[in-house]
Amino acid sequence: MSLSEISARIAKAEAKAGRAAGSVKLIAVSKVQPNERVQDVLEQGHRCFGENRVQEAAGKWPAFKEQFAGIDLHLIGPLQTNKARQAMELCDAIHSVDRPKLAKTLARLAQELGSSPDLFIQVNTGEEEQKAGILPADADGFIAECRTLDLPVRGLMCIPPVEEEPALHFALLAKIAARNDLKGLSMGMSGDFEQAIALGATHVRVGSAIFGERVRPQE
Repeated sequence: MSLSEISARIAKAEAKAGRAAGSVKLIAVSKVQPNERVQDVLEQGHRCFGENRVQEAAGKWPAFKEQFAGIDLHLIGPLQTNKARQAMELCDAIHSVDRPKLAKTLARLAQELGSSPDLFIQVNTGEEEQKAGILPADADGFIAECRTLDLPVRGLMCIPPVEEEPALHFALLAKIAARNDLKGLSMGMSGDFEQAIALGATHVRVGSAIFGERVRPQE
């Protein structure tokens, strides 16, 4: 499937949900993708991309940023505190703020750097032990804590459990966001982004549907 086909499906889903055209940002998830595939998407005019790991992003995006203007880079994977400075300097948004220690580190670095990327709090809507994210019951308190730290929290992010109906998790995330007056909803991936848009997604994360199956480096 091509970038243009995904963009057309997003536009159709926006219209069907009564959303304004262009209200949903497509994050092309370029993690573990060869540079030539990423360059091809850049050459088609797309500028918003998502990476899972700071180290991979740091090895890929500085050169692309020199070549292409207006790149909007989002970190969508877990962030270790020792990588926080590098992430803040490299990325325009971080979607995986998920614990108080990280929030305090980001706040300290924001003061040192004089700026901060847009931040999304990751909510573990499925309450899965192996998955990062604040539990839904703790989300309100954590959002309030981040605000007392003067962090620019723009919204929430979730990754629904694979075996469950994603719409239930999208609706839960939207409910938490609404009661905390947060506009951003980072939810929906290649297989379910249209459902996410219907339930209010402002950012959808699509990888394999744009780039093809990921190419993992050989050990």
